[in-house]
Amino acid sequence: MDTLKAFFQKYPAISIVIAFQLFRFVLLPFMGLMPQDAYYHFYGENLSLSYFDHPGMIGYILRGFTLVFGKTVFVVKCADFIVTSLTIFSFYKLASCFLSKQKLQRAILLITSTLFISILSFNSTPDVPLLLFWTLSILFLYRAIFEEKKWFWIYGGIAMGLAFNSKYTALLLQFGLIAFILFSNKYRKLIISPWLWFGIVISVAITFPVWWWNYQHDFASFLFQSSNRTGSISGFNINPKYFFGAIGHQLFLLLPVLFCVFIVFTFKYIKRALTKFKLPSSKTLFLLAFFIPTFVGFFSLTPVYWVKLNWLMPSYITGIILAGMFINKKLLKAQLITSIVFHFLISLQVLFYLVPIKSDDTWVGWENLAIETKKLQNQYPNTFVFSDDKYKTSAVLNFYMENKVYAQNIIGKHALHFDYLGDDLSMLNGKNAIFIDSDTRFKTRNKKGNTIPELNQYFSKVTELKPIIVSKKGKEIRKFWIFYCENYTTNP
Repeated sequence: MDTLKAFFQKYPAISIVIAFQLFRFVLLPFMGLMPQDAYYHFYGENLSLSYFDHPGMIGYILRGFTLVFGKTVFVVKCADFIVTSLTIFSFYKLASCFLSKQKLQRAILLITSTLFISILSFNSTPDVPLLLFWTLSILFLYRAIFEEKKWFWIYGGIAMGLAFNSKYTALLLQFGLIAFILFSNKYRKLIISPWLWFGIVISVAITFPVWWWNYQHDFASFLFQSSNRTGSISGFNINPKYFFGAIGHQLFLLLPVLFCVFIVFTFKYIKRALTKFKLPSSKTLFLLAFFIPTFVGFFSLTPVYWVKLNWLMPSYITGIILAGMFINKKLLKAQLITSIVFHFLISLQVLFYLVPIKSDDTWVGWENLAIETKKLQNQYPNTFVFSDDKYKTSAVLNFYMENKVYAQNIIGKHALHFDYLGDDLSMLNGKNAIFIDSDTRFKTRNKKGNTIPELNQYFSKVTELKPIIVSKKGKEIRKFWIFYCENYTTNP
């Protein structure tokens, strides 16, 4: 005990970081499977060069972990936790290139205390590997540029390519790199360096599987991620809810102190550049090159477009290093206290589910649904199961059940990557099915009372069964409508 106390006294910052990570790790076994966990695990079980809605890095990681350690919810969560812990360590190495020992400690405490680190540690998303390879990319590029270590251009290119293979947002890495070189008087000469372009060529080569998959599938993923969003933005319909919603998300992910520090230094640097035509030092400019395009760029869209809470996450890496330059001890203390309070409340929610979540984006009830669905299949033999909520119910049931579970492509709707599995749905002609529909606004135990029109088009007879009600500690928390559908026809 004395040795542990002495360690805490000698290394207070490291001790707090370890405490936060231990808290997250201890909470992992109590976290149920999220639909996102199941969907990206589904990626890994259906290996492909890329996927319809995202590149496949998170799927490959989950496939690797579950192959080695077994297919369990805890292993999936551990994969996210371990990769995110590597991101924190990589951030520490990156921040040490810019900050003094005292400011470095503040920066590592800032990033570890945020809720976005907790989200990445608990929930499988493409952002989990993106943040790791984003951080490594900037670290390697720093060493290539400021330490003039030419081999790091190659390492940087590999990391940028792997970041793109995690999520398309990583394109902003190359954009930030070129922007820094063009705006930097000292390093502008690098624009003609063969090492710079060699690194970029390597990054593009690493992304070849994603491009090849898109080429084979009429660029479906690129079109999905760009055309719909471009159309919404071009409509330019101002909606204050989008803007204030984005602010709320960022206040939650970063916590108020850190978010306000972001706003202050962003305003400071932009004002200085626009009014005094003065750019910061080369190292600060380097950090801003990977912060401004993502943070300010996406934030500028919020008045006219619903920017998802995770889109700004890559900017946090260099943003927190910049924040470490400005934040004082008093503000850091406020950040840590706020973080402890939030994490305590989160632990209560995870352990006791105090506040019902009126959404399918929850970790409770899924395993019970799978158990009840298996019972239904025993009651109604030779049936297949499907759902119609893009991916959530289908992905989760695929994780828990041995038999294949289908999505809304059964009734002619687009179903994300379920459309690209090569399933021959005609093999299901004449079969009966169990259709599951989640009642996210669960208020009564009543049946739905009316069938879904598409079901009547694809099945000769549809009968609503008794809903599945999921309870937790004696309290009814979730409800699923169940329909027994007879004689499926692939093309009605």
